[in-house]
Amino acid sequence: MYWFSVFLVSCLAVAGAQAATTLHVSTFGAKADDGVDDTAAVRAALAAVKKAGAGVTLLFDKGCYDFFPNKAEERYLFVSNNDEGLKRIAFALEGLKDVTIDGRGARFLFRGWMTPFSISQCDQVTLKNFSMDWTRTFHSEGVIVENHADGVTVQIPPHFPYDIRNGVLVFTDGQLNTEPQTTVKGSELVYRYGSLLEFDVQRRETAYMVPDYYGLQNGIAAKDLGERKVRLFKDKLKGTVGNVFVFSPNHRDCCGFVLSDTQGTTLCDLTIYHAGGMGILGQRSRDIVVERVQVTPGKSRIVSTTADATHFANCSGKLVLKDCLFENQKDDATNVHGIYVRVMGRTAQGIEIKLVHPQQHGFHYLMPGMKIELVHGKSLITYATATVKAVTVLNKEYAEVTVNEPLPAELEAGDVIAELDNYPETLISGCTIRNNRARGILLGSRARMVIEKNTFHTPGAAILLEGDGCFWFEQAGVRDLVIRDNLFDTCNFGVWGRATIETGAGPDKSCRATSRYNRNIVIENNTFKTFGIGAPLVQMYCAQNVTIRKNTIMTSEAYPAKKGDASTPYCFTDSDTIQIEP
Repeated sequence: MYWFSVFLVSCLAVAGAQAATTLHVSTFGAKADDGVDDTAAVRAALAAVKKAGAGVTLLFDKGCYDFFPNKAEERYLFVSNNDEGLKRIAFALEGLKDVTIDGRGARFLFRGWMTPFSISQCDQVTLKNFSMDWTRTFHSEGVIVENHADGVTVQIPPHFPYDIRNGVLVFTDGQLNTEPQTTVKGSELVYRYGSLLEFDVQRRETAYMVPDYYGLQNGIAAKDLGERKVRLFKDKLKGTVGNVFVFSPNHRDCCGFVLSDTQGTTLCDLTIYHAGGMGILGQRSRDIVVERVQVTPGKSRIVSTTADATHFANCSGKLVLKDCLFENQKDDATNVHGIYVRVMGRTAQGIEIKLVHPQQHGFHYLMPGMKIELVHGKSLITYATATVKAVTVLNKEYAEVTVNEPLPAELEAGDVIAELDNYPETLISGCTIRNNRARGILLGSRARMVIEKNTFHTPGAAILLEGDGCFWFEQAGVRDLVIRDNLFDTCNFGVWGRATIETGAGPDKSCRATSRYNRNIVIENNTFKTFGIGAPLVQMYCAQNVTIRKNTIMTSEAYPAKKGDASTPYCFTDSDTIQIEP
């Protein structure tokens, strides 16, 4: 009977394999390396995938596929912590189940304002084995060749087309206009910028202790000197000759991957060379795996994505970032958090609430049956819980929510509300996080979070515990965090934090004596390489039950020593039950 059972299982496996559907994009007209727009072909292929039902694999051949916005699908997307808007989408995946897109070494090359992937209301989608880039990045770069009394001179590489118009530096796509420009319409793409940041070309990271130069929303005064040299006029603007100034876009319009209301999404063996916003953005989604994904600059560039490499808002289930490389992005490697909505006041039926930050508009997540916490806006202390009975959305900012329980008397305008359950159990393991602007990872899930066997080299804090009810409105406050077996390699060489592991934002200073926002933290078996004198490695406030043990501290001469006033590498204020062991 044993052989018969084995034979039966084998037959069933073959039958299952035969039942699975495999489609190839070439069937729909997409061919690698022909320079032809493949958007319509991929759109037709995805329609066939949806029609075929569950269990479909869509295959590409190795080579370059081109995507233009002209024939792309269009959706109005609200993307948390990015900019809302009408997006042209190359891969619009909606309502799919058990689908795999296998690039088999393909390169996807996008032109203009496009969102490559929007994955919405899907179940068990896997994307693997391809890279993505843009023909013209949303940021621009210029090599510093000279400082002068009222600014600097930069030399701009050819792959960042530009012009001087009315005495202002303007970056373009380098394409000639094909139709007359009017006050409201024109075919030329202009790549607007809002700030400057200096990068060290030898270390390929932000220059030591440099700040961002803001206030460039209307451009910067400039003069063309020939040979692609441009003199920039801005008071106090200085840089090291040979380094690179990065002109950062004033928008986050074009994320690489937007995951909305999905479950079981796997992104593996991918390379993201660029995105005009965040590389991967997950919102209101469950069970996400990001494995062996590289966010790294394309050839002859120093910046990869123009915001976070990854970012996750109001996600749940399991979140895994494993064996990834996140480098040279213009913000953090990841941020895991929920969203607070502000209480505007009581109504006859319940509570009027508002999504305050513009990059959270349209992010309505409250629904009947959901458990919520009622939180004082200043202290971030939860003073009551309730269950949502009904939600009436008024517009992208306002809604009215009713609950099953009587509203507490202390509820008042300025308080905040957030989801109480369904936080993502998070594992970040084996990742390299380096050379980016700002911090490493921002942690705010109240489920178990394990950060292990990673390497950090960041200009700011490698790990930041944040959250606030007054600016970003990001719900955080860890409740079970383990940080172990990591290498923190000379972090804090920039202006984005004082310690390698620290808390930021959170409760107002007037409430810190009583608020304990982050709890149950273990920091063990890590190696800290530091170049500071009196600079803390761990600095926290409003923390409770923190254990630090068996860590190794090494000194480095990689940077000039930063002087601090800490008498110990571990600094705590307004905190309880802190254990520091050898």
